[in-house]
This record gives sequence, structure tokens and C-alpha cells, in this order.
Amino acid sequence: MSAAIDDELWSAVGDPTRRRMLDLLLTGGGTATTLSEQLPVTRQAVAKHLGVLQRVGLVHVTPSGRERLYEVDEAQLARAVAQLSSVGASWDARLHRIKRIAEAIQRSQEG
Repeated sequence: MSAAIDDELWSAVGDPTRRRMLDLLLTGGGTATTLSEQLPVTRQAVAKHLGVLQRVGLVHVTPSGRERLYEVDEAQLARAVAQLSSVGASWDARLHRIKRIAEAIQRSQEG
């Protein structure tokens, strides 16, 4: 996937309502109606959030009678988690280098 799609992915999961929706969907899927019953937003707002999650590939939809059943795409979610872990490790390494530099500066000013 391209960086632009990754930016869209992180924008999608950056919203706390969408993250809560993913948590709820991970327990077995749901519809816009069932999700709206568990969230402090309207069914229409849930449908819009589901559209965003679907566009970035985090959920897929299956018609179920008059409703649409949404389920998490676990492969896409795993890819997102792996990217986040990689970014976290990279920042940990950077922060460690900054700490070493700051400690070296502090020692040179003390001595």
C-alpha cells in the first residue's frame, strides 16, 4: 500500500469513536444499528464512521437482510498494528539517542 493510503488508515484510527467501533466489531461484528445502541452517537454518524473504516480496508461489509453486517479485516488491522509497533520502536531508539546526548552534555558541563 502507498504512503497516502497509510495516512488515510492512521487518520481513520485516529478518531476515538472509530477505535471504539473497531473494539466492538472485534467481538463478532455488527450493524450500524447495533453499534449505535452501544455508542453515544446516532445511527447515521455510525454509518459515516463505518464508511471511513471500510474505505481504508479495516472493515468489510456483508449484506444481511435489510442491514449490512460489518466485520474487522483482521489482516489489515494486523498490518496497521505492525506499522505502529515499527514506528514506536523507531521513536524509542531516537529518544534513547537524545537521552544519551543530553546526559553527555550534562556530564561535560558538570566536569
